[in-house]
Amino acid sequence: MRSLIKNIYLLISLIFVCGSVAYGQIDSSATQGEPPILLDYSSPKLYEVGGITSTGSSNFDQRMLMFGVGDLIEIPGEKISKSIKKLWETGMFEDIDISVTRRLKDVVFLNVHLVERSRLAAFAFTGTKKNEENEIREKIKLSQGNIVNDNLKQTCTNIIKKYYVEKGFYNADVTVEEKPDEKIRNAVNLVFHVQKNGRVKIESINIISDHQVSNAKLYKAMKETKARSRFMPFYKADTVAKYMITHPDYYRSKDILEHCGDYFSDRVKLRIFKSSKFIRESYEKDKIKLIEKYNEQGYRDAYIVRDSVYMKNGHVNIDIEVNEGHRYYFRNITFVGNTKYPTALLKQLLRIEKGDVYNQSLLTQNLTMNQEGTDISSLYMNDGYLFFSANPVEVLIENDSIDIEVRIVEGKQARYNKIMVSGNTKTNDNVILREVATIPGQLFNRSDIIRTQQVLLSLGYFDQEKMDVRPKPNEADGTVDIEYVVEEKSSDQLELSAGYGYTGLVLSAGVSFNNFSFKKFFKKDAWTPVPSGDGQQLALRVSTNAKWYQYYTLSFTEPWLGGKRPNAFSASVYYQKQTNGLKKSDAKHASISIIGANMSLSRKIKWPDDYFQVSHSLIYQYYRVKNYSNLFVFSNGYSHNISYMFTIARNSVNAPIYPREGSEILFSVQLTPPYSAFGNKDYASMTDQEKYKMLEFHKWKFNVSWFTKIVDNLVLNVRFKMGFMGCYSKKIGIAPFERFYLGGDGLSTFALDGRELIGMRGYDDSSLTPMQNGEEVGGAIFNKFTAELRYPVSLNPSATIYLLAFVEAGKAWLDKRQYNPFNMYKSAGVGVRIYLPMFGLLGFDWGYGFDPVDGVEGAHKGHFHISINQSID
Repeated sequence: MRSLIKNIYLLISLIFVCGSVAYGQIDSSATQGEPPILLDYSSPKLYEVGGITSTGSSNFDQRMLMFGVGDLIEIPGEKISKSIKKLWETGMFEDIDISVTRRLKDVVFLNVHLVERSRLAAFAFTGTKKNEENEIREKIKLSQGNIVNDNLKQTCTNIIKKYYVEKGFYNADVTVEEKPDEKIRNAVNLVFHVQKNGRVKIESINIISDHQVSNAKLYKAMKETKARSRFMPFYKADTVAKYMITHPDYYRSKDILEHCGDYFSDRVKLRIFKSSKFIRESYEKDKIKLIEKYNEQGYRDAYIVRDSVYMKNGHVNIDIEVNEGHRYYFRNITFVGNTKYPTALLKQLLRIEKGDVYNQSLLTQNLTMNQEGTDISSLYMNDGYLFFSANPVEVLIENDSIDIEVRIVEGKQARYNKIMVSGNTKTNDNVILREVATIPGQLFNRSDIIRTQQVLLSLGYFDQEKMDVRPKPNEADGTVDIEYVVEEKSSDQLELSAGYGYTGLVLSAGVSFNNFSFKKFFKKDAWTPVPSGDGQQLALRVSTNAKWYQYYTLSFTEPWLGGKRPNAFSASVYYQKQTNGLKKSDAKHASISIIGANMSLSRKIKWPDDYFQVSHSLIYQYYRVKNYSNLFVFSNGYSHNISYMFTIARNSVNAPIYPREGSEILFSVQLTPPYSAFGNKDYASMTDQEKYKMLEFHKWKFNVSWFTKIVDNLVLNVRFKMGFMGCYSKKIGIAPFERFYLGGDGLSTFALDGRELIGMRGYDDSSLTPMQNGEEVGGAIFNKFTAELRYPVSLNPSATIYLLAFVEAGKAWLDKRQYNPFNMYKSAGVGVRIYLPMFGLLGFDWGYGFDPVDGVEGAHKGHFHISINQSID
């Protein structure tokens, strides 16, 4: 008993001596059957280490100790303490014990006993969605074999909580369950149990100020921090009415629209495109934008006195107290340093008058760069003055007025030196550089750089969100190198579709290689999977319904014929056939077939600007009809269509997939020779086959599509289409071929009479087309108007998605005397567009037709439409 008490006393003494630096223990023990080893721990003594053994862990390396066999060490002493600390810091062990196993006079034998921490075998989640789980796995970065300790579990818990906080789940709870693995020794499985407990939304945002700036403007300035939806238009309306009567001067101080905005900003909040979740990082940025909005309204000294974010009834509430300060106005604005352009012109471009509300943002914008490109900086930089700068300085502040002096440094004109391109892994440099408007040796011109960006994006080969321009100026020699940075995206497309026509279900497949290279065709290494990089287009499309219907088309385009000028050459051939399903040997076999070919040559022109393109096309079609009496104008015979088409188009849209600005304009006229003008033929006595043996007509089309950005990425697209088809001779009349068929999604495969399909949502296919004797005969004239509001869900080039809402109006007429653009069929609806590089632009729309269609029961009301590559547009 006394020996036990003595050992306890010695152990306590050791802890007091070494406890401040050690994370394990040293002990003395004897092997079983031997007397205990007695050491005086109260008086450290030097011992020689006679041997070191280890138990427990198989990963122990004696080099991790601060001593070795043969060394003299104190027991207890610093080397043992530091050795224990060093082992502990590896994080590999959860228990460390150094003990004396034998002592021979001044020689001791030590044993190091280590218990390894558990290793991670696997981990899983509960309470999460699949996509959330994948994102969390990427963030916590756990892998099999990681050492499992409290720090690792707490770190993962914090990361998971932060992930859900960023998504608005401020009350998310995460617990970790540790389970021993049944197959791997000393391994555990971790299960993270997640309870999201509902998303925390912002209940209210209260801006406490003198209310010189309307709340509607302030709430709008906070782009990401929004209060949750509410609709209480009449909440405390009586209080507002009473205040209007008792404080008439307050309501005279603002425009009526501002008062309406203030009234509804707190009562009507609809969250469609922006969520109301609270994210601290976004909130801090929005506080800066809030003050910027005050500055734009003339309150240049405004600042946030205090702000508080607090929880109430499970929702976030935000109070922001703002000291607005005084409102300032522009007084005198002078220019110094300008020698190239007169002050009068610079003031005209600045568009700020004496007495205007002081707006630093507007001043900077009109000096450096506005969206229209009519700022002072653009004036200089479009004339080579790359090193130009304009610095506005407040030279005098008197009461509420501020005098500004704009100090201009014009510098010298710069010229382009090297024009480079980087990031293109597939497209050849010459394909990109031939589209570039910045030529070495020319004066620097900022508008040329902007135009080049638009042209490169219109090729469709590069990611519009990743394109960049990096100028590298050299002021010493007055030159600048321009580097266009691009990132390739897949431009090839695979089309799979199904349509329902007169022959029933028709399956279609097509492939389009939009960056093809014909000259690499015979190079084995270039097939990845097809030779590409020269900007050529090769497309093949097949549609079939077995023996009922067949359609084949092959087209090729060379955008730079000859390689020196942007003269695009296109050629295509196609074959189309429809039968009644019977064998050719059957006497009742009937068929309609078309063989067609066309060639076109187009070139870019620089007048009135360089957005224009002119093209000339030659078209040939051969129609062959056998035993068909219902669908064609004659039941047996043939017809030739030889025509010339002239097209002039202007395209200034800033991106091909999701344009935000710009317009597309197209005018075309298609003409056949006026065969009826040659000779004196009696058309009244001719059969239809003789009359239409050689088709004659003239066809005019005009299309306009205009894009404008409303706010952020919300875009309005307005489109107008019209077409007119006429004849040379009234005795022949309008040809029954090549007419306009309006309605539906524009995907119908039946076009064997050369008809042109124009989609219009909310109605059946071709249902808005003139009819005779209960049959659709096509229109000679049509109008179509569309207004579409678009908002993107994702601008990722691998999957661009945007939502839309539309209204449309359209109609087709057979006789121009019946034409009435104010009496058209109307529809409205919603839809979504999904751009996948391999499949092109896919559309899914639901439209409601408001007007019944004469002679076609149920053609209007609700319809679901599918479009492929803008077939509806």
